This record gives sequence, C-alpha cells and structure tokens, in this order.
Amino acid sequence: MVFSSMSFVFMFFAVTILGHGLLKSVKAKNIFLLIASLIFYSWASLGFTAILLFDVFVSWFFALLMQVYKGKVRRRLLALCVTLLLSVLGVFKYLTFLLENLRLLTGFPKVVPDIVLPLGISFYTFQLISYAVDVYRGKVRAQRRFWMLLLYASLFHQCVAGPIVRYGDLARELEDRQVTQAHLSRGISRFTVGLAKKSILANSCAVVADAFFSGGASALAARPVAGLWLSALAYALQIYLDFSAYSDMAIGMGLMCGFHYRENFNYPYVSLSVTEFWRNWHISLSSFFRDYVYIPLGGNRRGRARQILNLFVVWLLTGLWHGASWNYIIWGMFFFLLLALEKAIPDRVLRAVPGVFRYAAMLLIICLSWVIFRFEDLHSLLTVLAGMLGLNGNAPFNAVAGITLRSNWVLLLVSAVACTPFWHNLRLWLRDSRSAALKVLYRTYDILHPALLLVLSTMVLTGNTYNPFIYWTF
Repeated sequence: MVFSSMSFVFMFFAVTILGHGLLKSVKAKNIFLLIASLIFYSWASLGFTAILLFDVFVSWFFALLMQVYKGKVRRRLLALCVTLLLSVLGVFKYLTFLLENLRLLTGFPKVVPDIVLPLGISFYTFQLISYAVDVYRGKVRAQRRFWMLLLYASLFHQCVAGPIVRYGDLARELEDRQVTQAHLSRGISRFTVGLAKKSILANSCAVVADAFFSGGASALAARPVAGLWLSALAYALQIYLDFSAYSDMAIGMGLMCGFHYRENFNYPYVSLSVTEFWRNWHISLSSFFRDYVYIPLGGNRRGRARQILNLFVVWLLTGLWHGASWNYIIWGMFFFLLLALEKAIPDRVLRAVPGVFRYAAMLLIICLSWVIFRFEDLHSLLTVLAGMLGLNGNAPFNAVAGITLRSNWVLLLVSAVACTPFWHNLRLWLRDSRSAALKVLYRTYDILHPALLLVLSTMVLTGNTYNPFIYWTF
C-alpha cells in the first residue's frame, strides 16, 4: 500500500486522519496511530512486523539499561545494542550478497538462500541506532514505555522510506502536541504537492527512463547515444521527484497529526559542488552519517589523511546502505573520489571557475551517478556507460530517440523546473507582492491548489500501471 495509491489516499489515510482528529487525548491519538501504523506496515507481511518489534525491543531494553549504568558498562551496552541492530540488518540485507560472492570465489555454498528484505529496515534501523546513541550521549532520556518507542519507529508517515527521524526531534510531540488549522492546511498542501509530484511527474519520467534503459546488455548495446542520455536525464529527474515526493507526503501527513519532521531535500539539483549537493540531498541520511560515523571517527580534526580515510568509510557505508550490490559500492566510491578531489582543491580555485561551468559539471556528475545507481547488473552498467560515449558502435541518434524527445520535451522541461526553487520563489513573490491583484491570485492559488492537485493526481493514478517508490526497496 503505497502513499500514491487510491486505496491509501481515499481509504487508509482518510480514515486514519479522521480518527486521529476525533480523539481528544494525546494518549488516545498515539494508541490509534500505533494501531494504524502496525496495520499499514503489516500490509506487506506480518513477518516484517515481527522483525520491527524485535529491533524496537532491543533498542528499548538497552536504552533503559544505559540510563542506569555508567562508564565501561554503558559503552558495552551501546556496543551490544548497535551490534544486534546491525546484525539483523546484515542478515536480511547483505547475507545473500556475501554468500553469492563467496560462491563465485570458492564454489561454496552450493545453494544461496533468497532472503526477502523487510520493508523499510534500513530506515528504522538507523532511527533506532540514533536513539540508542543519543541516550548513551545523554541527549535524550530513555523512553520507559515500549509501545511509545514502537510508535516512534513505526509511524507510517515515514517508517518505510524516511526521512530518518531522530527521537529527540519527536520526543516532546509524542507526549504533547496540538493540531491547529494551520497545521492541517500546510499538511494538506504539502501532501498534495508530493502526490502530484509523484503521480504526474515522477511516474511519467520513469516511462522515458525505461524507454532506452530497459532490456539486457545486448539490447542496451544497440541503443542510440542520444537515447541513452535522454533516459539518463529522465531517470535523474525521476529519482529526485520520486523520493522528494515521498518526503513531501511524509512531512505533510506528519503535520496533519501534529508532528514536525525535518526537511529531507533542499533543491540539490541547483548545487555548484558535490559537497553542496550532499548537503541538500537526502539530508536525514547525510546528517546521520556525519553525526554518528564521520565525526566520531575524527571528522577533519586529525589531519588530511585521516579525513580522507573517514570519508572513505562514510561513502563505503553510504553505498552499502542503499543496497547489497556492487553498483551501490561503486556509486559510493564515485562520490568519495569526487569529494576527496574537491577537498584537495583550494576554495579560491573552485570559486574562480564561472558558475555556469560548475553547474554544467554538476549536472553531468549527477546524471552519471544515477546511471551507476540504477544498474545492479555490472555488465549492463558498463554497456550503458560505453554506449553513452558511443563506444558500442551504436548510432548517435535514431528515429525512436527523436520521437521520444518530441513527445516528452514538455514533461522533461516541467520536471526540470520542478527540481528548482522556481515555483517556491514565485509563490513567495506573489505572497509578498504589493499588488492587490497578485495578492488575490496568491490567495486563490493557496485555497484551490490542493483540491486541483488531488483531482489531477487521481485522474492520472486511475490509469497508471507504474507507481512504486524507488526508495521503498531500501
């Protein structure tokens, strides 16, 4: 049951938000939300729910002990807690990958188990690790009620694909919150924007991306150069619009229930450097690795060599977090090398390069990085990269590429604009304008756009066969 489905929007979420609004006490609202979240999560598999319950119990139990003990005992409790959480993640996410590679090297084992990845395990595992570490550091107090920690970890708004919400950000609102009319208005607006971004733009870009990126290595080798670049551009647009749409919907639903989740994206595609890109892309993941891996390893405080080593560790883990496949490791190393190179170049040299060239270089880097990210089969990946350079003997252009471009250039243009702050800035300009006519236009837009976007999204979803969120697989 994905957020951008008719059953979710008009049945599950409608009933949930209505029930939450009718209940008076925060405790009753929390119990209701917990039941709704467990139903939502169990929709995929009851077995997945058992794993979630186990991880939450581990975090709850060890956090309570860490609240009591100090010194070495406290550190050992944290180490054991994190080890157990990562072990569960490792078994379900990486064991098959490790055994497959071991079999390639040694011929053993003969049979590799096909382990199903529990929904959202990467996200809620990191949330629970951040909770345990923050209790250890004394930043938050351990939650004594198991069901309340379970609510934090399982909130259906963000459990499956983020953002990665820290317990400290929600601790007060879990205990005491109010949903005002302003919360509802902003939440509905944000949710419908995300729904439209996903159903109208991201799903349509996916069709263009698949046009030249589908098929095996032999089929990919015959794709025209222009077609491959067109699909690379479409996939870059798709993955941003898809994932940021999920975050928009999660933030919007959170607001409607009185929760304030942090922003997860800040227009990363207008960045002028790789460092800036990663400050603005999947912010909750980047900040997790910064605060719980990079800084504890020493960050940039122990010299340049140690800083580079710390970056290597972070980006190896970042690649592995996204999936148990070599292409994700290559993707992580791609960004590690670029960030290491950027840090080796003095800032004054980078600033001397005209912005238009820096931006063009970033667009090229972004497109290439998402090509690496998309293809888990390394043969297909190498074939596509070679084809984009015309090294497969493939044609530079053909009629299919031309037709695809002519049929979709408006979609790609609108999607590209949606990746920039243009509409946001236009809205602010209308709001702050001194013109009475423009102020009326702004107020009319503010009132009508949620309903309009909901109607348009519903019309598109009625006949759409492609709808899953990319990051649900992580």
